[in-house]
Amino acid sequence: MTVFVILAALLLIAAIARLLLPLLRAPKTSAAASLAEDRREANLAVFRDQLGELERECAEGLLSASDFEQAKSELQRRLLEEVHTEEVGEAENVATPASRKTALAILLIVPLAAAGMYAWLGNPGGLDPLQTQAQSSVGPQQIEEMVGKLAAKLQQNPDNPKGWVMLARSYKVLGRFAEAAEAYGHASALVDQDPSLLADYAEVLGQMNQGSLQGKASELIAHALELNPDEPQALFLAGAAASEQRDFAATVEHWSRLLPQLEAGSEEARSLEAAITNARKVTAVSGAPIKEAAVTSPGISGEVTLSPKLAAQAKADDVLFVFARAEDGQRMPLAVVRSTAGALPLRFTLDDSKGLPNGRKISEFKAVRIEARIAKAGMAQTSSGDLFGNLSGVKLGSQSVRLTIDQVQP
Repeated sequence: MTVFVILAALLLIAAIARLLLPLLRAPKTSAAASLAEDRREANLAVFRDQLGELERECAEGLLSASDFEQAKSELQRRLLEEVHTEEVGEAENVATPASRKTALAILLIVPLAAAGMYAWLGNPGGLDPLQTQAQSSVGPQQIEEMVGKLAAKLQQNPDNPKGWVMLARSYKVLGRFAEAAEAYGHASALVDQDPSLLADYAEVLGQMNQGSLQGKASELIAHALELNPDEPQALFLAGAAASEQRDFAATVEHWSRLLPQLEAGSEEARSLEAAITNARKVTAVSGAPIKEAAVTSPGISGEVTLSPKLAAQAKADDVLFVFARAEDGQRMPLAVVRSTAGALPLRFTLDDSKGLPNGRKISEFKAVRIEARIAKAGMAQTSSGDLFGNLSGVKLGSQSVRLTIDQVQP
């Protein structure tokens, strides 16, 4: 508090000296009146634009009411300072008689006016160290109030998926998992395209279900890994879901893919290594094979090529997917291989080792449909402009499948 008072006093003295100098020196003339007026109008225009931007952010729920009022006050303060500075500059340049009485009046009025303005617009209680310390952190009640305001705004304007995601994450932090799941449900258009959001949604459902990741949570995890096979949270949850099903070989497979993404030697990496070791021990005791042995299961192999007529439409770094799907029309792949268009022609093998966590296995079918797709958007979902080719009725065990990418997605 003492430091603040000293600094405020020094600034006040500097401001008074700046005001007194034009009154105590000889008058002089200036031709800058019109320039000063233009500058003032420009400042007002900037102020109106910034205020409009704040009002839009507040209306969209990106800025709370309290933050809006604080930002608005700060904007008004800066405008007052700009106007004040310009008026002082004009006072220096306009020919007026120097008056000791005016100087004396300013010397008395400015400190009193500053104190009055601070008492009115400022926060005098903020000079109290105990009060400042008490307000330095936002308490649970304030957080609940902010979340409640966001929820109310989204009820009035529900077509805001980013706002719903923000609300879902806020509810998750507060431990209100049922409400977090409901909020994620409102943001499905955004969540379904984002692997990290899918994984977070799955975790919320697991928390609601006493830690179980079965059912819809597993479907979300599988979808997340379909979009990004290396999504960290999805890999961790997939391993946990497999462990819940006592499929420790799958647990080892998922967590082994996650481990290289962690900082070597970190506490998280050491903990995951220990968990993988334990899962391997359980697998060895039970006699269940580790996931890597699944490559001996029946599968399909072959080669994907790109039609020369479409070669100019593919870039080397475009994402390439090769899927095996059931012929009953379900879109969830039975197995998938991910590569790039630069790897074409590509040799591929689709078997149970390429399956999705907790999904159906390719070995359960006698024949499947094979599809190769160059995804221009980089995602597994079909989008306009994708290059693709497919074969139906491919029998399990086929080893020399030839698949050509020769079509363009409308």
